[in-house]
Amino acid sequence: MAPFGSSSILTVDLGQQYIDFYSYFRSTLLHHPETFFYSFSKDLGGDMIGIFSYYLMSPLNLIILAFPGKTLSIGVLIILLIKYGLAGLSFGWLLQKTKLQSGIRVLAFSTAYALMGWMIANQLNVIWLDVLYLLPPIIWGLIKLVDENKPWVYIIWFSALLIVNYYMAWMVAIFTILFMLWQLTKQSLGFRISCRRFLKYIGSSILSGLFACILLLPTFYALLQSKGTYTETKISWKFEYFPFKMLGKLITGSFNFKQMPSGQPNFFVGMLMVMAFLLFFIDRRYHLRLRLVSVAITVFFIFSFCVQPLDLLWHAGQFPVWYPYRFSFLFSFWILWLAAHVLTPNFRIGWKKIVPLVVIIIGLHAYLKLNLSSFSYIDDSQLLISIGFCCVGLVWLCIPRFYSPVLYDLLFCMLAIFEVATNAYISLNNISYVSQSDFGDYTTQLDKTVNKIKKSDSGFYRIGKTFMRTKDDTMQADYNGGSHFGSTLEPSIPSFMGSIGEPDGDGFVAYTNGTQVTDSLLGMQYFMDARPTTSIIGQRETSSILPTTSNKPDLNRQTLTSEDTLTKTYKNKRALSLAFAASDKINTLKSTTKDPVAWQSEIYQTLADDTSSSSLFSVQNFDHVTFQNVQSSTKITGTIFTKQSLLKPASVTLTFVPKTNESYYLTFGANLTDNAASYYLNGKKLTQYPTFRNTVVINVASKQKGQPVTITFKLKQQSLWLQNISLYKLNQSHFDRLNKTLKSSPLNITAHSNTKITGTINVKKNHQDLMTTIPYSKGWHISVDGKQVQTRKVLGTFLAAKISKGHHKVVISYHPPFFILGLLISGISIGGTLLYKLVWRQKHLK
Repeated sequence: MAPFGSSSILTVDLGQQYIDFYSYFRSTLLHHPETFFYSFSKDLGGDMIGIFSYYLMSPLNLIILAFPGKTLSIGVLIILLIKYGLAGLSFGWLLQKTKLQSGIRVLAFSTAYALMGWMIANQLNVIWLDVLYLLPPIIWGLIKLVDENKPWVYIIWFSALLIVNYYMAWMVAIFTILFMLWQLTKQSLGFRISCRRFLKYIGSSILSGLFACILLLPTFYALLQSKGTYTETKISWKFEYFPFKMLGKLITGSFNFKQMPSGQPNFFVGMLMVMAFLLFFIDRRYHLRLRLVSVAITVFFIFSFCVQPLDLLWHAGQFPVWYPYRFSFLFSFWILWLAAHVLTPNFRIGWKKIVPLVVIIIGLHAYLKLNLSSFSYIDDSQLLISIGFCCVGLVWLCIPRFYSPVLYDLLFCMLAIFEVATNAYISLNNISYVSQSDFGDYTTQLDKTVNKIKKSDSGFYRIGKTFMRTKDDTMQADYNGGSHFGSTLEPSIPSFMGSIGEPDGDGFVAYTNGTQVTDSLLGMQYFMDARPTTSIIGQRETSSILPTTSNKPDLNRQTLTSEDTLTKTYKNKRALSLAFAASDKINTLKSTTKDPVAWQSEIYQTLADDTSSSSLFSVQNFDHVTFQNVQSSTKITGTIFTKQSLLKPASVTLTFVPKTNESYYLTFGANLTDNAASYYLNGKKLTQYPTFRNTVVINVASKQKGQPVTITFKLKQQSLWLQNISLYKLNQSHFDRLNKTLKSSPLNITAHSNTKITGTINVKKNHQDLMTTIPYSKGWHISVDGKQVQTRKVLGTFLAAKISKGHHKVVISYHPPFFILGLLISGISIGGTLLYKLVWRQKHLK
């Protein structure tokens, strides 16, 4: 790993999402503190408290401040290693505080905790890992509450977890209920006292929530507008898979890439710890009632891992998108907690305990061997390794400690550590990582190009590009764009983007398929283009460090402003201001078409109050179609082409010759994925972002009058459905006329930040709206000439307000909903608690 190797720690979401959020975190703290509340680098603009509270509230993130640009990945690696260390340290501290373990034995348990299967499988989800070092002090707080009637340790640490990561806190909150029942059973305080302690626990939990309201309230509101809209409302009591499939997770190295999107829970802690865990249920040193409660909690965990409603409960009513059973770290804690109660210095084992263990171990490995084909993440060698650890563990359990306590404890420590370390080594080698050069070189070039634009233009604008490493490049390089990938993305954004022909999905949008119309509407004032290079064989191709995701010939209609060896930067003179005067007819416009090109035209023409009956785009015919190894057809769009000979290549080639120098666009249906076919434009691979669920619009020609253009579909399957394949031409003069109309009354921005836009506007007509391309939110407020006006949502997406004819001063400002209320609740709760403690202390001192 860098800085000591060529690889980076980046993989999957850590490389595609979180690393960019860390860069955003740096820019927020160092340059734009207001982006804690709102940022225009989140798609077209979005609330950021939700992102901060879910991804970025770990205090360890401050380390990131020392690692700019391409070194950011090194900072993340350091944070990850510290979280590993803190997890082990915290659990070891808990074992010592409870006097369950001492000396070198603590190291065995703390290492097993820090290197548990959940931690290894989710180290790429570094945002969740703080819970492992915060859980032990929370548990210690519960023990103090039950044993000594002192709630403050629990209140403080649970409040901290709510602030650091409310999502993990939800799971821990459920577990604290189970643990309270267990601890109350263990202490046998009597029914009345137990009820009082439990009521105090509930009150303490509520108080923790009140302390954290400053983040929880605005975050909850943000979730209701975004992630909360995906909450499951239909619950089915059924098994999600055959429960015995969980047994594979007890084996060393039981994790690979296929387990990320859908798999079984990761709760590996080593077979020695599992054997000790099982022994707890027959350990007569503990009361039968406590052991029965332990069985009940264990059964609840097991059913939670495979019964749908219980799974949903732990995940706050939503099925996880990738990384299932995110709460399994709690079961790992539970295993180790009970194991620590068994493997005490005075532990003795007899044949009555050994025989059941041997039977269980033989049965486990026999079952896995017989059904090995059902477990893609384990093989024979892993089974042998597991059997070896089991045998050594059984031998260790049978040896009396009194012969040599030091050697006995040392062997225990070595065995436990070696087993979890082996698991970590095998599991992590099953995952591929982004090379440091791929990340570093791309980031350096992106920063360089963006900074050049910023240096020449300090105004407000959005930037598009034809290349992409991640959909959060905007956050990595701190600029305004149109793409985003995140759990808190408001659903109205992908809905709108998908309707105008951009790739979208649940939780992401990618502004890669803009037309002249959408580039203008959304204020894409600059474009960064990956500069073609010439390969050895003379073909033009783009630099490998800037992966292209767009085909944009109509950049030749924009003005080249700068270039270097890797990129060219263009300025789009047709880009509209962030806000402008437009026809109030936009308020009643509703989409009646699934055609993204027609919808673009409707929007633009309505805004400009265009009375023309003709669309901005006109349908064009292909001049020639070539069929290879498929049936001929006079109809292209909607036709399913089938291979005539399965073993031979098959393709359909569409050819047209532009009759004008205007821009031409091709629509692609959602069925046309990379798995269905390969796509070529003029003989070269078509560069297109691969994931989309709606019809997308692809720019195929501009200023190419008389030059033949070919689009080829090479089948990868037996058949290919050419869904929504249509060719359009933009009427350039018509578009330029409407563009001139909309640019005639722009908001001339005089001052701007991410939460406040100030400017002047000259509205030249009646019946106009102040139209913005700011995504609508109740947090946005508009004042005209010092008077606040009522805002409205148009196109189901954007912020707008009525405005009269004449010159006006406009202020558009953002106030995060419920933040002030949350601040007041937290302040009053903390202040009231401190006052109560002060009065209580003075009263008792007297």
